[in-house]
Amino acid sequence: MSNQPYEGAYDGGYDPYQQGQPPYQQGQPPHQQGQSQYRQGQPQYQQGRPQYQQAPPYQAGQPQYQQAQYQQPHAAAQYTQQWEGQTWDTQGRPTPAYVPQQPPESGQWAQQPNERPQQAPEAPAAPEAPLTAAQRARLEGRSPIIEPGLRPAALTAVLGLLLAGGAALGSYALLVPLVLLQAVTAAGWFRLNGMWPARQGIALAFAGALTADVALLVAGREQAPAAILGTLGVWVLLTLVLQLRSHADPDTRMYGLMATVVSAALAVVATGYLAAEPDAVTVGAAAVAVAVLARALPLPTPASVVVALLAAAGAGIAVGGITGVGNGGALLGAAAGVCALIGHRVASYDYPSRFVHFTAGVALPLSAAAPVLWVLGRALV
Repeated sequence: MSNQPYEGAYDGGYDPYQQGQPPYQQGQPPHQQGQSQYRQGQPQYQQGRPQYQQAPPYQAGQPQYQQAQYQQPHAAAQYTQQWEGQTWDTQGRPTPAYVPQQPPESGQWAQQPNERPQQAPEAPAAPEAPLTAAQRARLEGRSPIIEPGLRPAALTAVLGLLLAGGAALGSYALLVPLVLLQAVTAAGWFRLNGMWPARQGIALAFAGALTADVALLVAGREQAPAAILGTLGVWVLLTLVLQLRSHADPDTRMYGLMATVVSAALAVVATGYLAAEPDAVTVGAAAVAVAVLARALPLPTPASVVVALLAAAGAGIAVGGITGVGNGGALLGAAAGVCALIGHRVASYDYPSRFVHFTAGVALPLSAAAPVLWVLGRALV
């Protein structure tokens, strides 16, 4: 490197080397002077904004190039910020770079260095819902089945006696309690399957039952199979078309299809009371009434079943002796009692609601016995 001084314009306007004046104060080494000048020109960052130290007042004998640096603090700061070499300070330890803090985004937690990330406090757990009667029974090891009870059985007995009396008076007298039975059957089956309100399905099933009744009355008792099965086939097709137009998901549509078809089938099959012989209807309806009342007695289940069957057979014998059924009344009454117990068991499934007890629990024992009365009535009477 050449020892010749740099030739060119100098902003400070004064060169101490040309005047023979040393570039540092007396008693101060050159490298310490450079450190103090570098530190004086270095900005201090406080709260995200650069702060500069105030330059000391000018003293006599101080070099003029230092005065120029104090008069231009921004230029010195700019020069210091753009410094890319190593100084005496940076040789021993690195100068940490300043990184301005940015405000945290919404929904995030600010994380400081050497700190664990803070987590949002967990929401308190919601209380558990109260257990249903069926869940409590399963936990305790008991059966989750509840039977309709004595009051629904009493309603079934009343409706059965109305059917028996209407059959003895004639077809049109039988039609009044039959329509009531069909309406309760349609509503009870939908509620038994947990589908409520299902006004469209209930109305469709009930309309099918009324259509079968009208067709049977017009065609006559001899054409009963064609009237009942034909109506049932048309209503199954109509149910399929309505379910295909539904905008529900496939599982819901399939579930609704099955519920509607079964409800319509039970309501239409109850038309068998119009198709059966009047004496068979009288015996069978009376046997169902007695069997349901005996099943509601506070007895163990096996004992109450046996008592109900014996009571149905006895009612068949008693009513059969009054009518023209004769000795066949015992078989007719026992068969009607078995159908009544099956319908009673279906209505008792898995803790049904009170509405199920007073709809399906009342209607299913009578609706289930209708086809048996039609078949056995033609054979025995």
